[in-house]
Amino acid sequence: MFQSGQTITSTPRTPEMGEGRHHRARLGFILMSTDLAAEADFSDMAPEGVGVHITRLKTEDLTTTETLARHIDHMADAASRIQPDTRPAVVSYSCTSGSIVIGEERIYEEIRKGAPWAQPMCLVTGVMDALRELGAKKLVVGTPYLDEVNTAEAEFLLNKGFDVLDIQGLNLNTGTEMGQVTPAYWKQFALEIDRPDADAIFLSCGGVRSLEVVEEIEQLVGKPVITSNQAQFWSCLRRAGITDQLTGFGQIFSRPGTSLLPKGALETAG
Repeated sequence: MFQSGQTITSTPRTPEMGEGRHHRARLGFILMSTDLAAEADFSDMAPEGVGVHITRLKTEDLTTTETLARHIDHMADAASRIQPDTRPAVVSYSCTSGSIVIGEERIYEEIRKGAPWAQPMCLVTGVMDALRELGAKKLVVGTPYLDEVNTAEAEFLLNKGFDVLDIQGLNLNTGTEMGQVTPAYWKQFALEIDRPDADAIFLSCGGVRSLEVVEEIEQLVGKPVITSNQAQFWSCLRRAGITDQLTGFGQIFSRPGTSLLPKGALETAG
């Protein structure tokens, strides 16, 4: 029994060590401070053995092109704080509209400064990866954004070679409001904007609850539905060498993403 003034001397032991809970891959994500959806989405989609590590930028709730542009200011610092000792394979900035406003290459540059060991990513890169994997060119797009952000997104998609048949926004101006739109409304919204000549529906924004109804929408419209968090997570998994074909999160997870896999990747579907 320990008595005050004694010095503890532990019996030497050799603990059994394993590869850890996240022995297959670790993924890092930089979220906005107002994002209400992404953490739950990533947790739902993460396969066994894959770790999801989160940090957040201090961001304004008001979401305009001006406030989004300021996300870059602390990007490198945020990247440096995501498990620097275990070194995630991929670190991704998890904001669709911010990725568009700031630009992919500038984001990669800042992430490399903070996490030079990781493959840098951003959300909109994952969306491009998913749309190309599906062979989708003609798009209808639903967003929660103000129209100034919708205009920037339409220009971005056009410059990437996609045909934007229509883009409709909810004209919400805060991340909090965006996260409070119900999954049922995202389903209704997707059905309203769909067109017969669209190859796919893209529901944009990592801070909304569209993932929860993606399969329901696909079954109703008979075409792929891409959501921001779904596409980003699929791309990050493939870039980390994880080829699991997950169910419940849309058609994209049945696709191998071979062009994204690391050279020599040996992971197989689990």
